[in-house]
Amino acid sequence: MDYANSYDSPLGAITLASDGCSLTGLWFEGQKYFAVTLRAGHQEGNLPVFEDAARWLDTYFEGKEPDFTPPLALRGSAFCREVWGALLEIPYGQTTTYGEIARILAARHGLGKVSARAVGGAVGRNALSIIIPCHRVIGARGNLTGYAGGIDRKIKLLALEGIDTARFSIPKTGSAP
Repeated sequence: MDYANSYDSPLGAITLASDGCSLTGLWFEGQKYFAVTLRAGHQEGNLPVFEDAARWLDTYFEGKEPDFTPPLALRGSAFCREVWGALLEIPYGQTTTYGEIARILAARHGLGKVSARAVGGAVGRNALSIIIPCHRVIGARGNLTGYAGGIDRKIKLLALEGIDTARFSIPKTGSAP
């Protein structure tokens, strides 16, 4: 059984999802892939994991790095789960590129190359936005691309972490990594 709850953030309403023990989703209302991992027939409810997630989000939106992570259950392909694991390794207040994540994954598996576009696709399907920090991934030329919650939110999340967003650009068309 899946459960849902809501959280009012400074950047808009957030829907939280859980399998009863772990967090399975965290989406801004209306974002791309909204509630994609939330199974039909879910129930609204308050669970300890939702309280943990709210405490994590409260700390984060106060401009502080949370010192814990609520239990997470990643629903996706093995490749997506590996990319999301790489996102968890991006330090608070820092950014990386899709290409750099692709290089890390290629090195881990002894491959010549992993596609930055494939990484971008997996990053875009991250169902645990903010906690799995996909907002910290930028394009190779400093482009702020590919945030399912919207570029404006991405800029605000980066700024909240103390990142100087003036050095980044917003592409006029497309969102290629």
